[in-house]
Amino acid sequence: MNILLWILVAVLVAVGVAGTVLPALPGAILVFAGVLLAAWIDDFTRISGWTVGIVGVLTLLAFATDWVAAALGAKKVGASRQALVGATIGTIAGVFTGLWGLIFMPLVGAAVGELVARPDLRHASKVGFATWLGMAIGTVVKVALVLAMVGILLFALFV
Repeated sequence: MNILLWILVAVLVAVGVAGTVLPALPGAILVFAGVLLAAWIDDFTRISGWTVGIVGVLTLLAFATDWVAAALGAKKVGASRQALVGATIGTIAGVFTGLWGLIFMPLVGAAVGELVARPDLRHASKVGFATWLGMAIGTVVKVALVLAMVGILLFALFV
């Protein structure tokens, strides 16, 4: 039974890491679930409650990073709410259109959303780029946080 639980830990962490860049999956939350399960399996001996707490804080930071980064990028150039909604829709659509879609659909979505709010192509282009740049920076930060979570797990287990 323990072997199956450890396999589940590995799957949760692996899918969580992938979910860090795929918007359809809650990456940090899945990694946290893997850490919590690993701690529980081991009766919190190698992975203490403090360690789980630290990973929990990193999870909250990673979760908040998505929204804050995109909002800051958009706010910097005066984006509308429609631009943020468009960026979110573009991100989701990007999942289904491959790597290039994942990279560029948020930009297109934000620009289209801004065009709906205010029909000014130049401003919509700025908003699209700024929102996309904020989301890209947010993804990099989120990846770093999730990798730190995995590193903490591995350190607690093997050192």
